[in-house]
Amino acid sequence: MHRFALIAKQTAASLGCKGPGVCRGGRKDMDLRCAASLAAGRQPLCPPLSLPARERTVRWSSAAKASAVKITEKASREKILTLESMNPQVKAVEYAVRGPIVLKAGEIEKELRKGIKKPFTEVIKANIGDAHAMGQRPITFLRQVVALCTYPNLLDGPSFPEDAKKRARRILQGCGGNSLGSYSASQGINCIREDVASYIERRDGGVPADPDNIYLTTGASDGIATILKILVSGGGKSRTGVMIPIPQYPLYSAVISELDAIQVNYYLDEENCWALDVNELRRSLNEAKAYCNPKVLCIINPGNPTGQVQNRKCIEDVIHFAWEEKLFLLADEVYQDNVYSEGCQFHSFKKILYEMGPEYYNNVELASFHSTSKGYMGECGYRGGYMEVINLHPEIKGQLVKLLSVRLCPPVSGQAAMDIVVNPPVPGEESYSQFTKEKESVLKNLAKKAKLTEDMFNKVPGIHCNPLQGAMYAFPQIFIPSKAIEEAKAHKMAPDMFYCMKLLEETGICVVPGSGFGQREGSYHFRMTILPPVEKLKILLEKVKDFHIKFLEKYA
Repeated sequence: MHRFALIAKQTAASLGCKGPGVCRGGRKDMDLRCAASLAAGRQPLCPPLSLPARERTVRWSSAAKASAVKITEKASREKILTLESMNPQVKAVEYAVRGPIVLKAGEIEKELRKGIKKPFTEVIKANIGDAHAMGQRPITFLRQVVALCTYPNLLDGPSFPEDAKKRARRILQGCGGNSLGSYSASQGINCIREDVASYIERRDGGVPADPDNIYLTTGASDGIATILKILVSGGGKSRTGVMIPIPQYPLYSAVISELDAIQVNYYLDEENCWALDVNELRRSLNEAKAYCNPKVLCIINPGNPTGQVQNRKCIEDVIHFAWEEKLFLLADEVYQDNVYSEGCQFHSFKKILYEMGPEYYNNVELASFHSTSKGYMGECGYRGGYMEVINLHPEIKGQLVKLLSVRLCPPVSGQAAMDIVVNPPVPGEESYSQFTKEKESVLKNLAKKAKLTEDMFNKVPGIHCNPLQGAMYAFPQIFIPSKAIEEAKAHKMAPDMFYCMKLLEETGICVVPGSGFGQREGSYHFRMTILPPVEKLKILLEKVKDFHIKFLEKYA
């Protein structure tokens, strides 16, 4: 504002205005307004009254134009940051879960709020695993502890159970100034890292865990990106290759693009319930050696978007393969609580690695990840998570801590939420009964919805859905007729993106096309969360069924 006033004064002076009291036209208190009009390319408010009307217009118009040209020249300078000048690695990043179809869903929501008529009354966002947004209620004990940490005055009142207060006091004692608002150590609050290590030991039947190997993170995504950042190096054929499953969670391809690493795809076996085959790993690795240096192997178990749960033999084979080929293992285990199918059981890579003996346990480098966002908690917004990294070279450990220190620390409220995931109420504590009831209710409900989704999809002609053994998504294969494929090409869309856009526009259901996760050429899928309440999920599935049948009829 001050800069504009200065320009206005200078412009006024150049036109003969006499200061704040009197302007050239004989009017008082008008010079800045005259100049402002000129700066905007308009006629001044006060051309000199002594001139004939026509001459006043001509003379002021000429001055205004000269001034406007100068200002326009300054205003239209080229932008420093453009699509051509920006970081090309960032431009290459794609994240389908919040991609074009979600933007379109947002536009449709705005239109509905404006009263624009649609064949539906709401947009159902089944594109992302955001449990609370879909109506899942928070776990009471977790929220109680975080509330107490956030507002410690509540510790003196009678409204909260003593076991929640005990945990809150312990967390606050680990915070600077006993406040959740202080920075923590870059690796995370020490007592929470101790609780994470104790949780891992319990989960894995006594396999030792060292708190010094635990790093609290901003969700699991932050840990995955950090580890990949420290792993990527080299150029040309020596550039780091990162092996990822196809279909994959798009975080991996996005981070690989951002780091300018090389994505190395290995395909899960859809015909065998999305199983991981070591022969496929070997094929992928051998082919990649011709153009990069593959040194990272990423595993998602339970799978996202595919929902498979790996058995013990599969995990042993993968670990042996990583040991044999000298690969750094990344085990994304954020859905470890989400196992539904009979006969399926979650096995951590850390536990199996330990049980395979010291030759493996003392040598294979492994980073494992967990989060508050999934499981029975669904606390996505807190951005709480951890990674356990074992067999890291001591000097690299220092480099990792240095890298983490650049972002100071993960959100301390998220660290507190993570603590409750790994340190829940135990038998004998007053909150144990309610906590257990709420946890089991969420997981049983998810198991029911997983089976419901599988069964209903498999009744629809042209849709096939593998069993949803775990996680919280369905990834059905859909048949798309050739006419629809041709129309998709005409719209410069992938066929499954075209399908999902039509589904959104006609039903209000937002799902993510399989092309955003990767799939074998010639096959088409979409990912849909199973998180909506059962009754809404039934409606959603019926709408997908009706849409798909009409879609096939239209493009047959």
